[in-house]
Amino acid sequence: MPGAAASFPERRARAAPQERRRRVAPLAATRAGDEPLLRGIFEIGKRSCDVVLSARRLRWSPILPESPTDDSSMVSQAQEEIIEMKDVFSVKLKRRRFAGQNKGGTLLGITIFKCLNKEENKLTDCAIHLNNISEDHCQLWFRHLKEILNGFQNRPKSLKVFVNPSSHKKEAAHVYYEQVAPLFKLADIKTDVTVTEYEGHALSVLKECELQAFDGVVCVGGDGSVSEVAHGLLLRAQIDAGKDTAYVSNPVRAPIPLGVIPAGTTNILAHTLYGVKHVVTATLHIIMGHIQAVDVCTFSTPSKLLRFGFSAMFGFGARTLALAEKYRWMPSSQRKDFAFIKTLADLRAEECELSFLPLQIPQEDSHESDRKKKEKIKKKGSKDQWQKIQGHFLNVSIMAIPCLCSMAPRGLAPNTRLNNGSMALIVVQNTSRTEFIKHLKRYTSIKNQFNFPFVETYTVQEVKVQPRLTSGLDAKQNTYLNATSAEGNYPWNIDGDLMKATSEVHVRVHPQLIDLYGVNTDDLESSQATCNCI
Repeated sequence: MPGAAASFPERRARAAPQERRRRVAPLAATRAGDEPLLRGIFEIGKRSCDVVLSARRLRWSPILPESPTDDSSMVSQAQEEIIEMKDVFSVKLKRRRFAGQNKGGTLLGITIFKCLNKEENKLTDCAIHLNNISEDHCQLWFRHLKEILNGFQNRPKSLKVFVNPSSHKKEAAHVYYEQVAPLFKLADIKTDVTVTEYEGHALSVLKECELQAFDGVVCVGGDGSVSEVAHGLLLRAQIDAGKDTAYVSNPVRAPIPLGVIPAGTTNILAHTLYGVKHVVTATLHIIMGHIQAVDVCTFSTPSKLLRFGFSAMFGFGARTLALAEKYRWMPSSQRKDFAFIKTLADLRAEECELSFLPLQIPQEDSHESDRKKKEKIKKKGSKDQWQKIQGHFLNVSIMAIPCLCSMAPRGLAPNTRLNNGSMALIVVQNTSRTEFIKHLKRYTSIKNQFNFPFVETYTVQEVKVQPRLTSGLDAKQNTYLNATSAEGNYPWNIDGDLMKATSEVHVRVHPQLIDLYGVNTDDLESSQATCNCI
């Protein structure tokens, strides 16, 4: 009513600047580019605080009671706290509402949601409550906070989401709707969700949907699901660029980033991007717009493009996957263990010819850009001669990324990186089963898994794998191994997805062809992995 005394919070909010300066601890000196935008009083943690907002950070100090003696020791006890605005992903007005009330309610203040780094590379969210019942005061602060958040680049506002309900223990839908979707909603990210119904569903949707309406694509599933979505994104980019998709020699980049939510049996790509299999960590990397450019390979026969992918295995790794696919009726963990043991029990080598173009790293000039360095690598490589090796090989791995997993905490290909423009070619020549098992066991330790006379490693730009038909195999081997569904039809394990080729497969690496939500694992303190992979 007119003339009535102002409420206590309003009197506090309108306190004279000179009075506030007497009662608060000295704030940190204003730094360049950190000029205060707003200053006001909020209750934080049951203490009245003097709060200052700038474009870079939010900081506050408790307001101390007036002291007649102006005791400086009390002022020094007040601890200033700081939040970097780049770590904030959402801000909401906090209201008290009755049961069933969806709108309105009594204003309590503002809640700020922050991304917090935990141990073992995990991220989590935490909330900071700024309490003040003044509607005008809170609305002013809310608008400024939202403006700052909207100014951060790469943070998505709209996402196309694919959920594979068949992944692992059929948990992907539960993982998305219970853990991922609430965080997307909190961050005000709009989503369009497709729950895939069959293999190739995501690929067909990506070919037709309006990608320009989205800031990114997210896949909730295992490595096979992610591989399909990545392939679909890159295939769509070639179609939009008017390129012939039957054979792509110089592909264009994917138009928008891809996010990976681990919800499958194997989650190698998620481990490589985040250093850990953790749904909330993966979700927060997407929300925060952490983007990492990643190299991609093309796998082609002389007549067509088979796949865009990150890694592949031919031989033992491919036959194990092919056998596991025959026993889909078994629980996933049992199926993979059975296929691994069965293939190991009947271990045999593939006769083939490998042709590869070694990568020659030019002398680095610190003033050159990454793009110029990669151009020099490309020109240098084109002058080099192809090398060939022929023989019987137990396994051939071709990997453009390190491929971290629990079986290999250092990575299946620890000498490569996410975006250094190279592939690791790892060739395991024919040897005894005992020696091969020793080689496999080395992946789980810190010892060098390649320190065997029958293992060779190369850093390459291109690889051609030409299997040689082997006569004299008994029918039992071909039947149970599923090594060939027809004469000359060889299985490939590409990112955990089974592909078959009837002839030579040509593999090329294409530097930084796609952006993925995540970080470079070289920057992480550790890479604790908890997946199960073949």
